[in-house]
Amino acid sequence: MDSVLRVQGRIGPRTLLITTAALPLTGWIMHAVALHRRLAATRKDPLTGLLRRDAYTARARRLLARHGANTAVVLIDQDHFKTVNDTMGHAAGDAVLAATAARLTAWAGPRAAVGRLGGDEFAVVLELPATRTEQRLAQLVRMLHTPVVTEDGRTIDVAASVGAATPHAVSSRDLTVLQRAADAALYDGKHTGRPHLATAAHTTVPSINGRRAGRPGTAAWGRAA
Repeated sequence: MDSVLRVQGRIGPRTLLITTAALPLTGWIMHAVALHRRLAATRKDPLTGLLRRDAYTARARRLLARHGANTAVVLIDQDHFKTVNDTMGHAAGDAVLAATAARLTAWAGPRAAVGRLGGDEFAVVLELPATRTEQRLAQLVRMLHTPVVTEDGRTIDVAASVGAATPHAVSSRDLTVLQRAADAALYDGKHTGRPHLATAAHTTVPSINGRRAGRPGTAAWGRAA
């Protein structure tokens, strides 16, 4: 008993106060971690794990501001995606979208902004020197044309159209302008199997296939992710 009293005496009221205060602090830390995870979940598309439109846009603009001319804005549109859904089912379509997302992430690297804009439309903003742009875009197209194998063993032939714009080519670092140009370039090269690089003329295209190009956040940009 005396030894217990001696230990309590050594602990003292100040130590007890700190220990007691730590208990609610631990609860707040756990709450903060849970909140952070929920916020992170709202930033990412649940199917592909890519950034949703708003989170992608914010990161893309930071990259453009930081790296300037040494950046590229790339838009990707899955070819014949409706046919995959209609003939093989939505599970197969989801597998194609997930595979596309994984390939885009691997191609762009961890510092890029990779987003799902909606439906089968994706966007990437990354640091990319002009001297490597054509080579890297050709590599991306090859990756996106690799067949997808589903969990049940089915093989799906896939393809995607790719359009890209750089600040140097279109004389602008504005994300909206760059996306408009990249989208117009994408449709110039639709179903050709080759990436299409935008020129300054592509920035003047007001609409692509009835949707307002370069306007993330509007319904006309695509189906909700």
